Amino acid sequence: MPTFVTVFSWRIMLADSGALNQLLGALHLPQPAWLEDTFWQRFAAIMVNTWCGVPFMMLSLLGGLQSIDSTLYEAAEMDGASAWQRFRHVTLPGLRAVSSTVVLLGVIWTFNQFVIIFLLFGKNSAPDAQILVTWAYQLGFGQQPRDFAQSAAYGVLLLSILTVFTSFYFRWLKRNDQLAV
Repeated sequence: MPTFVTVFSWRIMLADSGALNQLLGALHLPQPAWLEDTFWQRFAAIMVNTWCGVPFMMLSLLGGLQSIDSTLYEAAEMDGASAWQRFRHVTLPGLRAVSSTVVLLGVIWTFNQFVIIFLLFGKNSAPDAQILVTWAYQLGFGQQPRDFAQSAAYGVLLLSILTVFTSFYFRWLKRNDQLAV
């Protein structure tokens, strides 16, 4: 499902009289101001981001699980490996390539989740729930006078953060691969 449809659906559910607050009210639980209170705005952004990202992650990991040769499990079972040992020594190493890619993509996509923040909270609301990408947009296009220089600086900062993270992540993966051998 497209992200904007998902975010609009969550925005309707998280509204003051939305389905989630009605459910909480029926259970006699507090009904937070999901889209107004700073804490709940952050919580809602994380929740919606997780909701949007989990299907891709799970499908990728399912593909990785299906690519692990079943004879490895049979051999481990014949050698007397417990279920935990099979998971630790067969499944996890078999998923290493897929999971490392999925984690890296998840981090990059989370840093760039402009759509979720922008569509969930609107153009000028939730200043405490903004991320670098939405601040860059706000400075370059959402205010008068437009500050393209600072907006571009935020973009370069975001690129730099992701480049440094990616290089350290690849070094960490390479070091763990060497230690595993």
